[in-house]
Amino acid sequence: MTERIGIIGGSGLYNMDGLDIKERIELSTPFGSPSDAYILGTFAGKEVVFLPRHGKGHRFPAHQVNYRANIYGMKKLGVGRILSVSATGSLRERYEPGDIVLVDQFFDRTRNRASTFFEDGIAVHILFADPICRRLNEIVYDAAKDILGEHAHKGGAYLCMNGPQLSTRAESHAYRSWGMDIIGMTNLTEAKLAREAEICYCTIAMITDYDCWKESDEPFSAEKIIETFNANIGNARKILKNALEALPAEPDDCACRHALQGALMANPESLPAEVRERLDVIAGRYWI
Repeated sequence: MTERIGIIGGSGLYNMDGLDIKERIELSTPFGSPSDAYILGTFAGKEVVFLPRHGKGHRFPAHQVNYRANIYGMKKLGVGRILSVSATGSLRERYEPGDIVLVDQFFDRTRNRASTFFEDGIAVHILFADPICRRLNEIVYDAAKDILGEHAHKGGAYLCMNGPQLSTRAESHAYRSWGMDIIGMTNLTEAKLAREAEICYCTIAMITDYDCWKESDEPFSAEKIIETFNANIGNARKILKNALEALPAEPDDCACRHALQGALMANPESLPAEVRERLDVIAGRYWI
């Protein structure tokens, strides 16, 4: 199977204009149902698998997205690289609404989320010091810079909050004091699971607002966030097109693709059959 490139659409990005659709696939996984059907097709000359993170019509809030099923399905469909688009708030004056940030770090403020494939019979500890694929990030940043110029930013720390409520002012100011740059509700969980699945992963963070730390005359609301995101979807699609055209057909053999090597604590031969079957798509090559 030719390796495919996954695109995960965030709030407002529920379809891909310009995608030559070949097939819609509804999958069941050992971890439940993904957010929606996967859309297989070609875009910018590459084989693509598109999934709306929140489902068509935004049915699933961030804390109820089945991230495990979503990433498992990507792996099962032959995806080796994922470009993830996400609406985010800015915690820095320099990141303005309408800007794009290619983050390289995360800070976890979620709770009670299923963020690993490995439980109930198997212990795995992946390295996660650098949670974003460096090479993929560089390619997407170059694509974003061509479209947005100085409004595209490389690097930054993404604080992943739980939601569904937005921040209090006290929280927003605290996150700024910690050195965080942007805030969102989704991408860290995806990044953890993509690394466990040995998939290269990159976040395209679209700035929609200044969270609530920066007071202004304009009311801060979820409606305004989506309005700003929708106004910038055109740029997101242009960036994705440029990035896909620039991605090499044969991917780099980077460390992301060997994340499980040396990370499995259990002896594969001692694993229960049901564990091996459940995780075969993710880690089956290590059972051999």
